[in-house]
Amino acid sequence: MAEFSHFNEQGRARMVDVSEKKETARTAIAAGEVLVNQETFDLIKSGGIAKGDVLGTAQIGGIMGAKHTPDLIPMCHPIMVSGIDIEFNLNEKKLAVEICATAKCTGVTGVEMEAMTAVSVAALTVYDMCKAVQKDMKITNIRLLKKTGGKSGTFERKED
Repeated sequence: MAEFSHFNEQGRARMVDVSEKKETARTAIAAGEVLVNQETFDLIKSGGIAKGDVLGTAQIGGIMGAKHTPDLIPMCHPIMVSGIDIEFNLNEKKLAVEICATAKCTGVTGVEMEAMTAVSVAALTVYDMCKAVQKDMKITNIRLLKKTGGKSGTFERKED
């Protein structure tokens, strides 16, 4: 079983030393969902939310979140992110705003946290934009789908 890398010999938190790692091209793809009711779904789809463009605002929020990941996650290394993209899908069957974020960099540590933070902040932005209409929305299923690069190579989630 692998050990946690964020603890020093005294058992206290530390930022992992990545100075000896080789730079590689790295990508990470993460996803999540905001579950809404029919009224909220229809308003998002039609552009009828009073605060404005829900998905456009969530796009910008998610990108900003990814860029600020090391300010939010205590042991996350500041990295030079080379690209962040967020895609939305309005799933009428599930009444869900599905969010997928891709983050890229060339560096010594991965961009998984940036991709998951992008999804999280985009989802929170959807909630914020729609909370006047619905307060019981559910942010759910935030997860890493795929990552490439680095010593550990490629990881790809096997969806249920």
